[in-house]
Amino acid sequence: MTDIFRVQTGNAELSRAQYDAFAKQIPLLYLLLTTNTVAVAISYARLAPALLTLALPTLLCLMCALRLVKWLNRSRRQPTDDMVLRQLRQTNRLAGVIAAAFTAWGLLLYGYGDAYAHGHVAFYMALTVIGCIFCLMHLRSAAIIVTLIVNIPFIIFFLMQPQTSLKAMALNLVFVSIAMIIVLMTYSRDFSRLVESRSETRHLSDENFRIANLDSLTGLANRRWFFAELSRQYTRAKTHGGAFAVGIVDLDGFKPVNDTYGHSTGDRVLTEAAQRFKAACGEDIILARLGGDEFGFIVPGNPTRDELRWLGTAISDTIRMPYIVGGSQALLGSSIGVAGYPQSATDPEALFERADYALYHAKRHQRGQMVIFSSEHEAQIRSHSVIEQALQNADLDAELSMVFQPIVDMSSGRATAFEALARWESPSLGMVSPDRFIPVAERAGLIRGVTRALLKKALEAAAQWPAEVRISFNLSAQDLSDSENVVQIIAQINRSRVDPRRIIFEITETSVAQDFQKAQMAVQTFKALGVRISLDDFGTGFSSLSHVHRLPLDKIKVDRSFVTDIETNPVSLKIVKSLTALCADMGLECIVEGVETEAQLTILREIGCRTVQGYYFARPMAEADVLPYISEREEKTA
Repeated sequence: MTDIFRVQTGNAELSRAQYDAFAKQIPLLYLLLTTNTVAVAISYARLAPALLTLALPTLLCLMCALRLVKWLNRSRRQPTDDMVLRQLRQTNRLAGVIAAAFTAWGLLLYGYGDAYAHGHVAFYMALTVIGCIFCLMHLRSAAIIVTLIVNIPFIIFFLMQPQTSLKAMALNLVFVSIAMIIVLMTYSRDFSRLVESRSETRHLSDENFRIANLDSLTGLANRRWFFAELSRQYTRAKTHGGAFAVGIVDLDGFKPVNDTYGHSTGDRVLTEAAQRFKAACGEDIILARLGGDEFGFIVPGNPTRDELRWLGTAISDTIRMPYIVGGSQALLGSSIGVAGYPQSATDPEALFERADYALYHAKRHQRGQMVIFSSEHEAQIRSHSVIEQALQNADLDAELSMVFQPIVDMSSGRATAFEALARWESPSLGMVSPDRFIPVAERAGLIRGVTRALLKKALEAAAQWPAEVRISFNLSAQDLSDSENVVQIIAQINRSRVDPRRIIFEITETSVAQDFQKAQMAVQTFKALGVRISLDDFGTGFSSLSHVHRLPLDKIKVDRSFVTDIETNPVSLKIVKSLTALCADMGLECIVEGVETEAQLTILREIGCRTVQGYYFARPMAEADVLPYISEREEKTA
C-alpha cells in the first residue's frame, strides 16, 4: 500500500514523463488555487475576521506565486534524472503541506456565516480539490495525498455535526474519495503503460537505427552511416569555418587470403583488422566499414598534413602485423587515400571522390602507403576527365592502333612471339600514351570496348605471321571479371583466322587479386579453348605464389624493375635467379622483361634465363615491320 505514495525510482523514463506532464499543469494548478482562494476570501470578507479573510489568503497566494516562479525558472533548464526525482519527491511533500494548509483554512472558515456561506466554502473547496487532482493526475502519489488530506478532515467534520444532511454529505464524500482514488489509480496505470509502450517503441526504433547503420561483421558503422556523418561534418565545418579530412583504406592482399582460406577465415581477418583500425585511430576519429575490405574514416578538428601522415603510418603499421589464419600467418597491407575539406573539395560528394582518387593513386603507384590528395592530383583528374570524354566520343576502330615488341628465345635468337601494345591517336588530344588512357578507360568502365577493338587489330596482324609466331595480348581486371565479356572475346577469337594455341593472354597479379574466383573461371575458360596464360609483372603484387599455385598458368613474366639494376644490385640478381628456378621447377616458361644492355643479357643467360624481351632486341614496332623483323632474325640465326 505504501507504494502508492512513493515516487517510482526504478524507472527514470517514467519519472521524467511524469515530471514533463506535471510541469505543463503547474501554471493552471497555482492559478486555480489562487483564484479560488481569492473568491472564498471575498465571500467571507464581512463574515470572518481579517486573519482568515486577508492575512491567511494573502500568505497562501504568496506561497503559490513563489512556487510558480520556481517552476518557471526550472522549466528553462533540462533537468537530470536525479533532479527529476528530487523535484517529484519535493512535490509529494509540498502537496501534503499545501493541502493541509488550505483544508485547515476552509475548516476555520466553516465556523462563520450561515448555511449559504457554508455551501459557498464547500463548493469552492470541492472545485479546488477536483481541479488540483486533475492537475496532479500524472503524479499519482501527490494526487492521492491531496485527496486524502482534503477529504478526510471534511468527512470527520461533517460526521460530527448534528444535521442529517451533513452526515449524508460526509457519506457522499467518502464515495467520491474512493471513486477519485480509483480513477487516479486507473489513469496512473494507463499512463505508465503508455510511457512504457512509447519507450519500447523508441528502443525498437533505436535498435532498428543501430542495425541499419551498423556493420554486423565488424561492429563498426556502415557505409550509410558514414556518408550521413560526412554530411554532418561538412555542415558543421561550413557553418563554423572548420576543417576536416576524409580517408579511405583498402586492405592490400585480403582477397587472396579470403579466396585461399575461405570466407569464414576472411571474416575473422576483417574483424581483427577493424579492431586494429579502432586502436590505431582512437576515439576522436570516426571509423566505418564501407564494404568488402574497404574502410573509411573522418578526422575532425582541423588536422594538419603531418597529423594525417602520422595517422597513416599508425594504420599501416598495425595492419601490416601478421594475421593467424589456418595454422599459418597471412600478411596484409593498407593503401590509404585522404582528402581534406576545404582544400580538396567544397562539398561532401566531391570530397569523397577526391579521397577515392587518392586511394586509386596509392594502389597504382604507392601501394601500402598513404596518399594525400593534392593540386597535382586535381590536375590529373582534369586531364583524366578530358581523356575520358575523348574516349567516350572516340571512333575506337579508327583511332586505336597496335605496335608489337618481340619476345626472343635466347637459345635460338628467334622471335617466338610479339607482345601487342596499344596506341591511341585522338583527333582532339593527339597521341595519348597507354599509361594515360588505359587507367582512365578502366576507371570509367570503358576498357571492355577498348579491349575488343585492340584484340581485333592484334588478331588481324597475327593472322599474317608465320604459324609458329605467337601473339601476346594484355587483359585488364574488368575483362576477366565480366563473364559476358569473356564470351565476346572467345567469339572474336573464333571469328579470326588465328589458332587459339598461338594466343597468349597476359594478366597481372593486381587484376587477378581484384576478384580471384571470377578471374580463375575466365582463365580456365580461355585455357579450355587452347589459349595460353602468362602472369605479368610477377613479384610486384601480393600472394604471388598463391596465384601461381591456383591458376593454370603457362608462363610468368618477371617484372622489368628487377632487371634494371641487376648488374649492380645483388638482391635483384638473387630475385631473378630464384624466380627462374621456381618457373623451372613448376614447368612454367619464364620471360624476363626490360632487357636493354648486353651486360644484362649476359647475366640472364648465365643464371639460366631462356626467354627475354626488351629494347636490346627491338623497340615496339608497327605492324608492317613485324614480318621483315622476323625474316631478319631468321637470317642472323641461320
